[in-house]
Amino acid sequence: MFGLGGPELLVIGGIVLLLFGPAKIPALAGSIGKGIREFKKGVKEVEATVHETAAPETAPAPAAAATPAAK
Repeated sequence: MFGLGGPELLVIGGIVLLLFGPAKIPALAGSIGKGIREFKKGVKEVEATVHETAAPETAPAPAAAATPAAK
């Protein structure tokens, strides 16, 4: 994952802990989770809109009137 190993992740975690403090980290994680959830919801809405626009529902074609062939 991006070339990050265990020691690198521990250093990043330590820096985050120093910057935000232990009391703010749960709130920060919750905010990040809400943001990700909203982003995914937005992506699904856009995909649904694209699929509706790309393949609109078509009404069945009216039956052609039967006309006798001219001789």
